[in-house]
Amino acid sequence: MNFMKKVRTIFAVFIVFVLIQCATVPITGRKQLLVYPDSDMLAQSLIAYRDFLKENKLSTDQESTRRVKAVGARIAKSVEDYLRSKGQEVLLADFKWEFNLVQSPELNAWCMPGGKVVFYEGILPYCKTDDGIAVVMGHEIAHAVARHGNERMSQQLLLQTGSEIAAGALTKDKSEATQVMVLTAFGVGTNLGVVLPFSRKQESEADKIGLIFMTMAGYNPEEAINFWTRMASMGGGKTPEFLSTHPADERRIASIQAVMPEVLQYKK
Repeated sequence: MNFMKKVRTIFAVFIVFVLIQCATVPITGRKQLLVYPDSDMLAQSLIAYRDFLKENKLSTDQESTRRVKAVGARIAKSVEDYLRSKGQEVLLADFKWEFNLVQSPELNAWCMPGGKVVFYEGILPYCKTDDGIAVVMGHEIAHAVARHGNERMSQQLLLQTGSEIAAGALTKDKSEATQVMVLTAFGVGTNLGVVLPFSRKQESEADKIGLIFMTMAGYNPEEAINFWTRMASMGGGKTPEFLSTHPADERRIASIQAVMPEVLQYKK
């Protein structure tokens, strides 16, 4: 490595660590390192969200759409009330909630920064009830409130701190590669060439926070065990996208059962 390349590498690493934010996840209190400014994450995710809605049709099932929107609004209010009571309302400063149901047989759902939530029709039969919808809704909203998308993009970037890719991304690169990272960071498709799965730690955290959010909203968190059991028992061909980034297995169900006594303390 020549002298100038060494200098560029050191500078890229320096810029990364200057921009890192030290944050605390609500409810769990876990410390996390975030590289991307929240404003950049919001701007990028809004572009991806709008593009997605242009390319995908909203469901024509009015009753299912109503249920998704109603459950979402109810959980969102509980999240706002909780964070306000803890003096953490700044975490939702840029949230403008939207809840959509799209025409697709895929088993998937996601929530982007700013509270942009999309459910796919294919997951509703596994939700069965409003409590089941709340399990998925709470989980996905928890990922957004805990800024897991930013965290896993940051981890990806930190792995590349010695490269020009890192330096480019930190200068608000709007390239196709960056857009792909944004999409995959929030579970919007794993067929785009980059897979950034949530870590087991983030998944467990989203399970716990999501269960608490849905409980505060008046839904039954114990339905989560039934929902994940149904998802885990799926057989046959290709693994659904929702399961590829949200592994449902015996360990997960056991973890949910373990935190249930704490979750039920939030019951109204």
